[in-house]
Amino acid sequence: MLSKDKKSVRPPSLKQGDTIGIVAPAGPFDPDKFMKGKAVLESMGFQTIFDDSIFQKNGFLAGTDFQRADQVNHLFADPSVQAIICARGGYGSMRILSLLDFETIQENPKIFLGFSDISVLLSVLYDQCGLVTFHGPLVTTLARATEKTIMAMKTALGSDAPLELIPEDGTVIKPGVCSGLMAGGNLTTLCHLVGTPFAPNFKGKILLLEDVGEMPYRIDRMLTQMKLAGCFDDMAGMILGAFKECGQLNEIVDIFNSIFEDTNIPILAGFDIGHGIHNLTIPMGMGAKLDTDKKQLLFHEPATVA
Repeated sequence: MLSKDKKSVRPPSLKQGDTIGIVAPAGPFDPDKFMKGKAVLESMGFQTIFDDSIFQKNGFLAGTDFQRADQVNHLFADPSVQAIICARGGYGSMRILSLLDFETIQENPKIFLGFSDISVLLSVLYDQCGLVTFHGPLVTTLARATEKTIMAMKTALGSDAPLELIPEDGTVIKPGVCSGLMAGGNLTTLCHLVGTPFAPNFKGKILLLEDVGEMPYRIDRMLTQMKLAGCFDDMAGMILGAFKECGQLNEIVDIFNSIFEDTNIPILAGFDIGHGIHNLTIPMGMGAKLDTDKKQLLFHEPATVA
């Protein structure tokens, strides 16, 4: 098993006609949104495959922990599957971490895509296996995804050029330039990993944070907890995605200004990533450069290999 400091492993790129496996590692989902999202994937030129167990419901979970973990393990082991996309977030990903077959996953690197609660898996698959993962749409969110979201997903998963992101309404919270591996995702989800064997490692990283439906004081509380726990020590920089229904933008900016006032790391807000109208796909575990003067996040190399 790889240590947290080993070289990142980029998965093979996604091509027309490739098969995408769909898993439900967290909460149950709306079947209608699922079928619409599945149709979007197929309209993009991909085939889809999934086990009927993804439609199971076990309270607020999409089946038992074993069922959900087995879906992930099985699709990584299946040589006919080139990419894996999660059906929905919600809650439940952290419950399956101890059931994942990290050796099989490491031996079969492939695209793994999702966001929100899926941030747990994006983080842990990199930390445990060195696998570059992708923060981007879920199958159910593809049902109503914007063209910008869909095109960004196709580009991230199949382009042979490094990605570049420049937010249209970028807000500089702290100026500067830095380089590091991308990490992070949903703030609430990542905060709940603190104190576990799967706690994220942000040392030398550019941290992405986004969230939805959390009051400003809760955002402050989670950031404070993570800061006190040392999560942000020696971090390279930070970008902020959408903070939907979390208060006004100026409130969010003020919170981050306050929490990180004693640091000199560059922080740039305003990226169309997460729970907003658009949800651009970006690779996690990939090297990038953040330049707040240019309001630019530029990756060093393509996120996938041909």
